[in-house]
Amino acid sequence: MPWETVIGLEIHTQLKTASKIFSGAGTAFGAEPNRQACAIDLGLPGVLPVLNAEVVRHAVRFGTAIGAEMPECSVFARKNYFYPDLPKGYQISQYELPVVGRGQVDILLEDGGLKTIGVTRAHLEEDAGKSVHEDHFGAGGLSGIDLNRAGTPLLEIVSEPDLRSPQEAVAYARKIHQLVRWIGISDGNMQEGSFRVDANISLRPAGSDTLGTRAEIKNINSFRFLHKALEFEIERQRDILEDGGRVVQETRLYDADLDETRSMRSKEEANDYRYFPDPDLLPVMIDGDFIARATADLPELPDAMRARFAEQYGLSEADASLLTNSLAMADYFEQTAAGCGDARLAANWITGALAAALNKSDLDIADSPVSPAGLVGLLKRIQDKSISGKIAKQVFDGLWVGEGNADAIIAARGLKQITDTGAIESIVDAVIAANPTQVEQYRAGKDKVFGFFVGQVMKQSQGKANPGVVNQLLKDKLAGS
Repeated sequence: MPWETVIGLEIHTQLKTASKIFSGAGTAFGAEPNRQACAIDLGLPGVLPVLNAEVVRHAVRFGTAIGAEMPECSVFARKNYFYPDLPKGYQISQYELPVVGRGQVDILLEDGGLKTIGVTRAHLEEDAGKSVHEDHFGAGGLSGIDLNRAGTPLLEIVSEPDLRSPQEAVAYARKIHQLVRWIGISDGNMQEGSFRVDANISLRPAGSDTLGTRAEIKNINSFRFLHKALEFEIERQRDILEDGGRVVQETRLYDADLDETRSMRSKEEANDYRYFPDPDLLPVMIDGDFIARATADLPELPDAMRARFAEQYGLSEADASLLTNSLAMADYFEQTAAGCGDARLAANWITGALAAALNKSDLDIADSPVSPAGLVGLLKRIQDKSISGKIAKQVFDGLWVGEGNADAIIAARGLKQITDTGAIESIVDAVIAANPTQVEQYRAGKDKVFGFFVGQVMKQSQGKANPGVVNQLLKDKLAGS
């Protein structure tokens, strides 16, 4: 039987704030265990939570970016459950009245088409602590509790079950990741837990409108693991259904070492959590003035910028997408294009040599050793024909390791292009004289030999001969003129 896959994602995005959602405790990553948790985060008797207004501002920015409904009133609720790393016995979250309502985002499919994915809601909540199972406290074989994360502000972004494959799920997660970083509400650092994904997945007979029983895969912290976990889970559920079995509603975890999901616990329903409004927190009222102030400095959004890049600079859809992968990348491109006056040349170098160097060094564009001004200096020497494209790669390597600006590297390495026709002609004559067999082949109609002569001349000139002059002289000489 053909099966249809149905996936919905819950994305936990840590909001970029100096202090926690309901207390003044810090949120910096990497602190010593239990050094950033105060009495409010632990819910000790006699303390009251105070909402950090910055988290509401961040949520409003996200809601605006996805065109979401934003109700005037939202309410915090207590989500009750017992966990060792949740000392209060409840998590302050939102349920019936979230801060951000329905919205949508478009994802780019592998075939180049667009698909709109619904966002059910985005609600604010506090994170729990963390169980530490390593020998973190110097006691082998024991587990400890680190409450530094307790009270860390999260925006949980819940999608509609509109995703139909692991590829679509990854494209959607990447889109949300791009967006929260673009508008400055999260650093999106997946290694540090700032961006985590829970995936709900079920299968149903193709053509059916009834959802199958879903399993939830918790706390996935890489796009590659998300793809692999969903692939495994699809196969697992298909095997169960085709053997006549029944998928159990449960929470599972993905084991990257074994590349498999396995059961953690049965999946709770909303009524298991006994939600009720938190009596210590007033409803949050959001008016038009607050929204206007929160969104006044929103940058041009990635979809709009991608479309503008394609139209304004004449770039391909692929290049425009790469150059708008992050706001820092887009800014880098526009500075470089403005500096050299040739957007396509700038795009080619940024998506080519620069992107390759960044990937090889595992660096973000913001940490590039080659600044936009540095790259502009290189591109100007290509434009005025001081260096060839091949030599330019050597200059770029010099820029990357900090040898100075492009002019200094060209001078120090003696890389300036040979444009003197007389000097190039002597090399051409020498190459033709040394290869009579190839000359005979070319003159007999074997045109492919021409590339051999070009290669020999460039080799003799150490790559510095002007390619245009070389080509013209070779054509003339080989034609016997």
